[in-house]
Amino acid sequence: MPLLQMLEVLVVVGVLLWLVNRFIPMQSTIKSILNGVVVIAVVLWILNVTGLFHSLPNIHVGKG
Repeated sequence: MPLLQMLEVLVVVGVLLWLVNRFIPMQSTIKSILNGVVVIAVVLWILNVTGLFHSLPNIHVGKG
């Protein structure tokens, strides 16, 4: 996926999240959960698009 297209998707997702947070009334806890889920989903999508998601199990932290 080209970098420009990835940037466009990120801008659209950001604007949609801003619109939901700004104009749809909801409790702050639900809003925080929604924001967290969207951020995690976007990070996983970026990792998958860049090809880093499949190499995550090969990364080891510490002795082993």
